[in-house]
Amino acid sequence: MADLRALFSSNDPVGVGSSEAFTNRQRQWDAVATAIEEHLRHIVSPGFDVEDLEAPRDHVLAFHGVGGIGKSTLLRKLEASLAAAEQRPAQWGAPAWAGEKILPVRIDLARSASTGADFERVVLTIRLALAAAVGRPLLSFDLALRRYWEAQHPGEPLEEYIKRTGLAGRFGRMLPQQIQGAVSEAIGALELPGLVGSAAGQLTTALVGALRERRAKARALAGCARTAALLEAEPDLEALSFYPHLLAWEISRLPAKKAVVPVILLDTFEDTGDRHRDAERMLQRLVWLMPNCFFIIGGRNRLPWADPALQGQLDYTGPAAWPGLAPQAGQSAAALAAGGPRQHLIGDFSEQDCDTYLAQRLTHDGHPLIGPEIRAVITQRSHGLPLHLDLAVARFLDIRRTGRTPAPADFDHTFPALIARTLSDLTADERHVLRSASLLDAFDLDLATHAAGLAHQSAARRLIDRPMITEDPFAIWPYHLHGAIRSALRAADDHTEDRWTPADWHRAAERALAALGRQWQTAHTRIPGRALLVACLRQGLRLARDHDLGDLTWLTDAAFAYIEDSVWEPLAPPTPASGTGPDTPADALAELLAAIARRQHEHRERTAERLTTVLTTGLLPAALTELALYYRAKAHKDLGRTDDAAHGMRQVADAAGRLAPRARRGLATLARIRGDFPTALAAVPALGWEGRHHRVLGHIHLPHGTIDRAVAAFTAARAEAEHHNAAGERAIAQTLLALAWSFADPARADDELTLAHQLLEPLDQRATTLYAGIAALLRDAGTHHDVTARATVLHAEITTSGLAGYAPLLETALAFHHAVRDAHDDLTATINHLREMTANGDYAYYLPIAAAMGNLPQPPGPAIAWLDDEHTVRARWRALVTARQHHLHGGR
Repeated sequence: MADLRALFSSNDPVGVGSSEAFTNRQRQWDAVATAIEEHLRHIVSPGFDVEDLEAPRDHVLAFHGVGGIGKSTLLRKLEASLAAAEQRPAQWGAPAWAGEKILPVRIDLARSASTGADFERVVLTIRLALAAAVGRPLLSFDLALRRYWEAQHPGEPLEEYIKRTGLAGRFGRMLPQQIQGAVSEAIGALELPGLVGSAAGQLTTALVGALRERRAKARALAGCARTAALLEAEPDLEALSFYPHLLAWEISRLPAKKAVVPVILLDTFEDTGDRHRDAERMLQRLVWLMPNCFFIIGGRNRLPWADPALQGQLDYTGPAAWPGLAPQAGQSAAALAAGGPRQHLIGDFSEQDCDTYLAQRLTHDGHPLIGPEIRAVITQRSHGLPLHLDLAVARFLDIRRTGRTPAPADFDHTFPALIARTLSDLTADERHVLRSASLLDAFDLDLATHAAGLAHQSAARRLIDRPMITEDPFAIWPYHLHGAIRSALRAADDHTEDRWTPADWHRAAERALAALGRQWQTAHTRIPGRALLVACLRQGLRLARDHDLGDLTWLTDAAFAYIEDSVWEPLAPPTPASGTGPDTPADALAELLAAIARRQHEHRERTAERLTTVLTTGLLPAALTELALYYRAKAHKDLGRTDDAAHGMRQVADAAGRLAPRARRGLATLARIRGDFPTALAAVPALGWEGRHHRVLGHIHLPHGTIDRAVAAFTAARAEAEHHNAAGERAIAQTLLALAWSFADPARADDELTLAHQLLEPLDQRATTLYAGIAALLRDAGTHHDVTARATVLHAEITTSGLAGYAPLLETALAFHHAVRDAHDDLTATINHLREMTANGDYAYYLPIAAAMGNLPQPPGPAIAWLDDEHTVRARWRALVTARQHHLHGGR
């Protein structure tokens, strides 16, 4: 069908061609119309039997796709179009079965059908719709329903329930009267006046007895073969799920003037999901037992009923049961991906789909009218939303009509019309929640409600049912506003009647930031604490930076929690808009955490520069200033600037703040680096867990060659980390444990390294990974496993990262390898490299260790303050070399 707007935008109606907009859902309507036409032919064919429970079912059509693409909108439009021809879009056209009496019944399963009460509502909704449409009792079903209701809802009249749930307003209040009519009809036909006003059970018993006796009047009233069995069954939820069989039978025997074909639209089918598929099993049973009705199901996932793997979880499964839901030979690739001829995928356009759509939407002499540069900008801005593409095409035509050639810059913005259409059918509270939620990358009901400053969740709950909200039930916050709408809200909100002022946006950002903080601080969720922390930090940092928020209280606490475990998930805050560095406290905090996290991927010189820039601004409060000072001191240590590192660590330790234990550990480490082991050891008792005392002790014992003590210390460090559920520290301790074992026991080291790599794999710890690489070299020392070549690669990584302190350990590992192989020339060269590396006194203790490994004389160098006498230390290292030689030569 021609696009009339495009046709009348040009004086060349022949040369300019266009295609119909996807948002009209013509293809989906065609699928519905065709399927209903086939269904109508099927149910009047001689071979159709409503009581046949074995025949395959082909009376289901399923639409699936991501949330927010408009499945609910489509089902609502289908319901309206099936109910009244004037509600049908003109471009859809009249179906071939236009004269048939179709009864559409749409049931929204959002947060429903997961309990027995909600399944009751599904059954009642269908029966209520029939009550309004046919105006007469459906005797066998109504009697069964009455018995169920009296058993499950004693003292609660059905009429009151219908009023309370709002179903009365939708379908009227005819059902209770019709059920009473069924009772009266049964009593009169069976000539049982004494049962007037009696309990449902008594009347049911009488009717079942009459059916068992094959009395003609009873069979005329309730002639379905399974009526007696269903009426005798315990009236519980399980029995209720089989009653639709009676309803289908009653529909099949309606007189011609009352006959209807129900088309039941089940929306938001994904909300029926649970671990055991209990709700889905009941709904599937309802569908199977009503083969004379047609079902249209909308959900996020394809309908899997044709999957044989579900056998045992659902009553009816496999391609034989549901041929239309299973892929079939000869289908197109799209149909196969959708899952079968009766499964239809609806989703956002991919970038390629967007480009194809725009190229084909407007053409001139068979060529795309919209050029590739403009198509690329529109695609990027649309986030795949078809409505944005339509608006962009309209703008293209508007510009072209003025005589100007459209340019890419004309489309690098959002469209006020997108917001106008989005907000048009929202209440004031819903619009308020929508704007507040647009500040968040993702949200739940609590976040959206608190960000909006509302005391109740009803507006947020209504909003999440809208098609612009995507739901991921497995995410920390399940709801996401469509990207195109989210970006348009801020950019084009000035064009709406109830637009927010900048102060409104600022206050909403403050509320959203506070709500994030409360969620992190008071979380009692299934989400691991670390995952929630990082997610809150990512959103909180962006909010604080984008909206210049000054209250950083919980963000400060979160920053310290983030650095606690040395995991370093990327936070990826945006760069300052000025590009000149931080100019607000929020900017400074974001840059501080970015520098700390990125140091795993940047040269330590760059880390020191970034932290110095942050400190120079003076924007950070005292606690965060200490955080910047501490990590700059660590960077100085890694770069070999021991004096600068000591100065920074001393500043932090003297401040006696949160990082004082870590700073004292840093000072102990610096004392060890300088070869002052007694001073380092003396600091250990005061460090505690926060100062990682066991790890510091292991680092002190290892250079002394006391491998057993080092192993014990690192093992204790790992156990303490496990006790505190500190994954990052556990990986560090495990890697150091592998390093210690790699000098003494290659087999044990291999096992420990395997575990270390498993623990490191999900983390981002570049320095610890270098320790693991050096440990692997030591494990293979004396062998022909490319030790020297691997050492060259590690040396390059050390140089690239600026971790100068790891180079002496790497050279010591090479010295161990050469000593085990009795490669004296290589060992001498390695010792010379070590002498150059440690000329400033840092890590100078590695020089006598390397010499001892080769049983060479003590080399000149700075004096080392060992814990044991130097001779004992040398003997230990030589013994480790000879033990490795003995191991490699099979004990000879």
